Amino acid sequence: MRKCSLDALDSLFAAMSGAYSVYLPVDGDGHDKHASYKKWSEGVKYSNALNTVRSAKDFFFPQSENLMEFKVDGKNIEIIDTREESEDFIVFGVRACDAKSFEVLDNVFLLPPADSYYKSRREHGVIMSMACTRPAETCFCSTFDIDAADPAGDVQCYIEDNEIYFDAKTEKGEKALETIISLTEECGSEKVDAQKEVTHERMKKLPLANLSTEKFGGDKTNTYFNSEKWKELSQSCIGCGTCTFVCPTCQCYDIKEFDTGHGVKRFRCWDSCMYSDFTLMSAGQPRLTQLERFRQRFMHKLVYYPANNDGLFSCVGCGRCVASCPISMNIVKVMKALGEEEGK
Repeated sequence: MRKCSLDALDSLFAAMSGAYSVYLPVDGDGHDKHASYKKWSEGVKYSNALNTVRSAKDFFFPQSENLMEFKVDGKNIEIIDTREESEDFIVFGVRACDAKSFEVLDNVFLLPPADSYYKSRREHGVIMSMACTRPAETCFCSTFDIDAADPAGDVQCYIEDNEIYFDAKTEKGEKALETIISLTEECGSEKVDAQKEVTHERMKKLPLANLSTEKFGGDKTNTYFNSEKWKELSQSCIGCGTCTFVCPTCQCYDIKEFDTGHGVKRFRCWDSCMYSDFTLMSAGQPRLTQLERFRQRFMHKLVYYPANNDGLFSCVGCGRCVASCPISMNIVKVMKALGEEEGK
């Protein structure tokens, strides 16, 4: 483990930026004060916000991306690969919930046949996670066995007593720390260990600390699919898709083509199972009602995904959907309502 003064943070980013593009949470300005990821340059300051309004998922599975282009000349079609070699980059300040989300996404995009766009970014990206010390009331990552004080990542970072600590966990992490070795010094883990204990006690006192996945999992399809609770739960849903766009584990996308007049661009963009045209086919819409679409989202998170991924749930308890839903409907309320029914 290594450390340095927190006052040297800008010097650390400058040193890392010599070998990597460095992205970090930055406070918004003007009317939007929410933190979001931005590329570091001189004058860009690291945000003390608990989390960004959108997750770090964007770095590996961006909201929209060009896949290829076509040029048609009569019966001849020219396929143009528009990909560029991915840059080596660091995502700094990733919280434990978002760091866990990469495992969920990896199970989707890296299984054979691997998504080459996603794979390339994962290979070039370095995750420098940041331990939480003051979780919010909307946090419930511990429900999914995530330790906010011990985040996954290539390098674990901790801030305590105006010092920042670094603990490399992978070869990529060790290589990244080599860029700042002259600015840091070796140290023990006593202060970090003490911080973890304090954070664990704070987590136990959160409003959602007792939320459990005990009544959910891959064997619960028959238990919940036809539940009468779905009608009540989905009744107020307006299908805006906000929950899916702030979620760090949602992976649905659509592929579209656009004729520029000089060729055709094929791109993909995030989609939402909450939308009425999601998975629309020539034969029709397989989920005609908002109830069916609402049910699909939460059954996937709590039943379908763990059924196919060794019990891993497709939620990391970041609380973004709890904070963002305009009608205050979220996975927590669904778990409580269905859990009560299953327990009868």
